[in-house]
Amino acid sequence: MKLLITGGAGFIGSNFIRYILNKYPEYKIINLDKLTYAGNLENLRDVEKNKNYRFVKGDICNEKIVNELASQVDIIINFAAETHVDRSILEAGSFIQTDIYGTYILLEAARKYNHKKYIQISTDEVYGSIVNGSFSENDPIRPNSPYSASKAGCDLLVQAYIKTYNFPAVIVRPSNNFGPYQYPEKIIPLFITNAIENIQLPLYGDGLYVRDWLYVIDNCEAIDLVLHKGNIGEAYNISGGNEITNIELTRMILKLLDKPESLIKYVKDRPGHDRRYSLNSNKIKSELGWYPKHKFEDALKQTVNWYVENRKWWLNIKKKQQEYIEFYKKQYEQR
Repeated sequence: MKLLITGGAGFIGSNFIRYILNKYPEYKIINLDKLTYAGNLENLRDVEKNKNYRFVKGDICNEKIVNELASQVDIIINFAAETHVDRSILEAGSFIQTDIYGTYILLEAARKYNHKKYIQISTDEVYGSIVNGSFSENDPIRPNSPYSASKAGCDLLVQAYIKTYNFPAVIVRPSNNFGPYQYPEKIIPLFITNAIENIQLPLYGDGLYVRDWLYVIDNCEAIDLVLHKGNIGEAYNISGGNEITNIELTRMILKLLDKPESLIKYVKDRPGHDRRYSLNSNKIKSELGWYPKHKFEDALKQTVNWYVENRKWWLNIKKKQQEYIEFYKKQYEQR
């Protein structure tokens, strides 16, 4: 099987590439990544010499590059996206461009070369917030941030291609992922690395926002099943079944690092902050037999240990990240 994996130098994409190359050594993978701030070839240093792996630097919005690579593969798996809510609030344009227009370019290329399957990596955030119960795949999507709106736009575009062109696509909507190689702007790697450096942990609002955490390897296994067994035209929710408030999560991280809770700093809430995400994953469990294998507490401990042992990986990233945030904050404040 020949795969074009877009955004493969990012967090989930790089973990998925490593997972596939280990499990299916005969598969061939082309990794197309623009290498924006969150794309990092260090994430794949251990596989870069694999004869069945090839990296191409490029933008999914570039029709020429996408078509050239799409002509060489059977399937596209689209991880490429702008993904951070805070950044989307400061600057939404790149999210619309990459997430929606980039997806359109990929869909057209897959259609042109009659690909066997196209997999769109979406997010639980497209459903919006829910007070009670859990979202199923049949629930309407009601995004509340520029980021989640851009991802919802991708989903709607894919669904339109399925209906209009009988296009062989599948959508997966995972809950919040965590694990090694995650860019330290998301709460788990940010709080781990801040705590290691004895820097305050900025906790939004009252800290009672609820997220369902999914270890990245469990997510990779689910996407693997969708790749090989997922039904064309369907969407699959993927959840870890680990709902926890942000304050509880923060305390767990501090305890694992033997750091004081005085490092917690409550900060002004961000606009449009969704209170709770929750997914019903019965569909992928009953149809494809997927279940998360990793216990949350054990996976969180492994993740904390990875950041402790890979300090060099994230120190330089965090320096550049702060410069970026300060720049866009100034732009936002001047509007």
